[in-house]
Amino acid sequence: MLSNLRNSFWQIDVVDISELKPHEETYIEHVYRLLRDILDKGYIERPILVDINSMTILDGHHRVVALKYLNRRRIPVVLIDYLDDNVVKVYSWRSGYMVTKYDVLYRAKRGLLYPPKTSRHVTSFEIPRIDIDISLL
Repeated sequence: MLSNLRNSFWQIDVVDISELKPHEETYIEHVYRLLRDILDKGYIERPILVDINSMTILDGHHRVVALKYLNRRRIPVVLIDYLDDNVVKVYSWRSGYMVTKYDVLYRAKRGLLYPPKTSRHVTSFEIPRIDIDISLL
């Protein structure tokens, strides 16, 4: 199914949410908006972005929390090699914050979360739309 979707930079799969490591906090208001959107549609449009080596969430923290509120145990992900600069680069949305890939991985490993929307990950590819029914998660 989804694991057949891959190219040289990424692969799509469905993983257990408990395997994932956040590096940022979330805004509860945004989580609630996503919850309403997911419930209205009945599906997730795009997978979240995750480092294949550490299972660190790079983009999609709010979707993870929303699915946890819906008691879903699995989530679609795009797995990438985070340290490959040809695949993804990291910047900061916030002035006064210098964000590096090593900081992101360190914070995820230690549970020292950045404030919401601190890191901005820019991929060299477009994350594909998958439209996976939440009942499958």
